[in-house]
Amino acid sequence: MLHYQTNEVINAKTLISHVTIIGKLIPQTPNDFMKLVRLSYDFRKAVLYATRMISKGIKANEFLKELRGMLNKGYGDSAYKVAKSIVEGCRFNGGNPQHIKVEKLFIASEGETSRIGNRNVRLEATDRVKIKYPYDRTWLFFKVQFGKNYLPLVQEIVKLAKEKKTSYGAIIVFRDSRIYLHLSIPIDLYLKYFSKGSANGSLTAGFDLNADRINMVVVDGFGRIRDAKTEWFPEVTSHGFPRSKAKIKRLEALARLLDYAYHHNVGVVVFENLFIIKRRKFTKNSSANRKISRFAKKELLQYGIIMAMKYGFKVLLVNPKGTTHSKEHDEVMRKYGLDRHTASAYIIALRGMESHNLIRKAII
Repeated sequence: MLHYQTNEVINAKTLISHVTIIGKLIPQTPNDFMKLVRLSYDFRKAVLYATRMISKGIKANEFLKELRGMLNKGYGDSAYKVAKSIVEGCRFNGGNPQHIKVEKLFIASEGETSRIGNRNVRLEATDRVKIKYPYDRTWLFFKVQFGKNYLPLVQEIVKLAKEKKTSYGAIIVFRDSRIYLHLSIPIDLYLKYFSKGSANGSLTAGFDLNADRINMVVVDGFGRIRDAKTEWFPEVTSHGFPRSKAKIKRLEALARLLDYAYHHNVGVVVFENLFIIKRRKFTKNSSANRKISRFAKKELLQYGIIMAMKYGFKVLLVNPKGTTHSKEHDEVMRKYGLDRHTASAYIIALRGMESHNLIRKAII
C-alpha cells in the first residue's frame, strides 16, 4: 500500500506500509465454489459501475449507498476504492475512463483491526480462510496454501488479528482456472521474517530504472563515483515478449544490483519518486512508445523499495524533475563521459545525499 507524497526528497519507508503475499485457495465444496464465483461476478459489476460514476465526476457519497446495497458495506467500500484506482490508472495512461472494461474476476476486502483482521475475508488458521457471502450473511469456507517460508508469518498474522492487534487487506483473484488469495500485510511484520541484513555501509547508490536496463552508480561521501553497473534486458521490450516474463527479468536484475550494493559497502539507495508522476509521456517514436506502454515503472519501483528494505538499506526518493534532459544532466555527461542513463543514476544519488547532508563536498 502506497501513501503518495510530493516532497522534494522523502524517506521511502513513509510510503510503503504493506506488502503482499499470495496463497492458493481450495474450495471445500462445489457449492462454495459456485457461490464465490457469483460473488466475484457481482463484485466486478460493482467496480465497473463505480468507474462510470467516478469518471463522470459524481461524488462518492451519491452512489456509495447503492454500491453497499449490491453486496454489503465492506465489499461496497472496497469496490469504490478499487474503481477509483482503476480510473486514476486509466487517466495516467491517457485513456478514457468511460471505456474501462473489467475482464478478470476478483473480490477485494479492506483490512479492519476491530473485525479480527478483515471484515469479509478472515483467516482462521495458516491453512483455512472463510469468506463472507453477503446475500444471506453466511460464510464460505476454503483451504488456503501458502509457501512453507510464509507459514510462520501467516501464523503470527492470525494470532495478532484474533487479538485485534493487526489487520490485513485481501484480494481474491481467479487466474488460469485457479483461485489465489493476495494478503496485504504490514511491512514491519513482513521484514521481521524476511530481512536479509542490516546495511550500514558508507556509500550511496543511485538507480535509474528503464524499460530495457537498470543503471546503478555508487558514490562516496565526497560525491565521487566509486562504481557503476548496468543490468541489460533489451529482449523484454520486443514485440510479443510476455509481460510476466519481462517483469521477472526486471525484478531479477534489480535484485542482483541491490545484492551487489549490499556487499560493496552501500548503506543508502536512492530512486526517483515516480509516484508523483501524473501521466506517462509518449513520443513520436513508435518503438519508444511500445517500451513505455509495456513498462510498469511504478510497480518496479515499489518492488525495489521493498527489496532494499529487506537488505536494511536506508531508501530515499528524489523528485525526477531534471534528472534527464536538463542542463545539469548534460554537464554531468560531458564532465564524466557518462551515457545518459548512468548520468541520471549519478544525479539521483547526489540529490539523495545532499538532501540528507550525506555529501561533504559537491562535485558539480
